[in-house]
Amino acid sequence: MDKTYESPRAAVDDIGDGASLAVGGFGLCGNPMELISALHAKGVSGLSVVSNNCGVDDWGLGILLADRRIAKMTSSYVGENKEFARQFLSGELEVELTPQGTLAEKLRAGGCGIAAFFTLAGVGTQVAEGGLPQKYNTDGSVAKASEPKETREINGTTYVLEESITTDFGLVHALKGDTHGNLVFDRSARNFNPLAAMAGRITIAQVEELVQPGELDPDEIHLPGVFVQRVVAVGKGIEKRIEKRTVQPREAYEAAREKLEA
Repeated sequence: MDKTYESPRAAVDDIGDGASLAVGGFGLCGNPMELISALHAKGVSGLSVVSNNCGVDDWGLGILLADRRIAKMTSSYVGENKEFARQFLSGELEVELTPQGTLAEKLRAGGCGIAAFFTLAGVGTQVAEGGLPQKYNTDGSVAKASEPKETREINGTTYVLEESITTDFGLVHALKGDTHGNLVFDRSARNFNPLAAMAGRITIAQVEELVQPGELDPDEIHLPGVFVQRVVAVGKGIEKRIEKRTVQPREAYEAAREKLEA
């Protein structure tokens, strides 16, 4: 039952060219950066990646994208990466845009063995009707567009059928984990990491703190170890970035504090 690996590089060693990956993270929060860096150093390419977003130009999945390692992205939000936009519009990258809640459910359902599901999201749009550009030619014309999806009326409401997602591997980041693969996530990092872990046929978790079985309170565990095949400890000192830092002048902060205290 011991699922630990000695290093991120050892944990990703069998991920080859053309593999499909479900990668956790929400913006720059909860990115499995040590695993992404190890995969980048390994030199694999032609990857099909499912993730809420593609990082930024120099962080997260953006480092794989910058070196042309990703062939296709399935995402819900891509607005923070200029290189992503350039590659997509120039015909270098295939992109399948998916509503955020639908993407989350596609990953969860895939991990639970559910082949497809009906949802309201996307009905009456190109998500359901097809024609959404997925890849461009170099001259700007559409090389590939999305196909129409099945719709069905249920109790007087129209729904669209969405197929679930499973991938060859899942890469996730957790605050804590034990050697059996039980994981605890920190706040916003819980948004997509558990879902990416569920969707991967082989899921690799980097954890800041590795503990022994029984040290985690069962009520504390967010994802059971049945969904995780490999665990690697990366320590608490890893670099973490803030995507958009919002601060206010000291004077405004003091004035607001005085008003609250009055």
